[in-house]
Amino acid sequence: MKKYEAVLFDLDGTLLPMDNDVFVQTYFGLLAKKVASLGYEKEPLISALWKGTAKMVKNDGTKTNAEVFWTVMENVFGKKIYDDISVFDSFYGNEFHGAASVTFPTPLAQKAVDLARECADRVILATNPFFPTVAVRSRLSWANVAPESFDLITTYENSHFCKPNPAYYTEIAEKMGLNPKNCLMVGNNEIEDIAAAQSLGMDTFYLCDYPVSKGEGPETPKGSFEELLAFLHQ
Repeated sequence: MKKYEAVLFDLDGTLLPMDNDVFVQTYFGLLAKKVASLGYEKEPLISALWKGTAKMVKNDGTKTNAEVFWTVMENVFGKKIYDDISVFDSFYGNEFHGAASVTFPTPLAQKAVDLARECADRVILATNPFFPTVAVRSRLSWANVAPESFDLITTYENSHFCKPNPAYYTEIAEKMGLNPKNCLMVGNNEIEDIAAAQSLGMDTFYLCDYPVSKGEGPETPKGSFEELLAFLHQ
């Protein structure tokens, strides 16, 4: 069995199988319903969420992703948005669970994470840090994967970059004292998970059960969850 310093896992579409477009549509609908009584209309809210996401993707590292996101929301809705952050956080711990119905959890997810622990010193949840910690923990619960399985979980509070910026992976490596060339990234997105991680010299595995692909990804081992387990056993 090959020994890595760390194995990194993507979440959405990887440890938590899903159709991302269906998930986002469901999630936005639930959130809009939650905050409607506070005066947030659905279409302006969704537009602001996308703007905030785009700004996080372009984050230059001078602020956390959370700071970048809420600055965008303030620019759209005014300073009142800060009074309502607790309502958004409450949503992610409660109504957000309604989006679990459009995901397809598999017991192989926890098996893969446990197997990674056998072949690596660290196991990291390298989910694109658009969400607060409470939202990531909710999604992990849908996947039936224990948060305690990970030495680091990237969230918008503790991250200064997003995929596909290679600096996202560099920040993880520096924070955890890792040599990227001795790490493995597992994900379902050819660009964000595979190409970006490979640019730092990481080994990669492209999980193809719910792939995000434009046919532009680099060469890499690939396959189903069963094939991932076999790959980790090597």
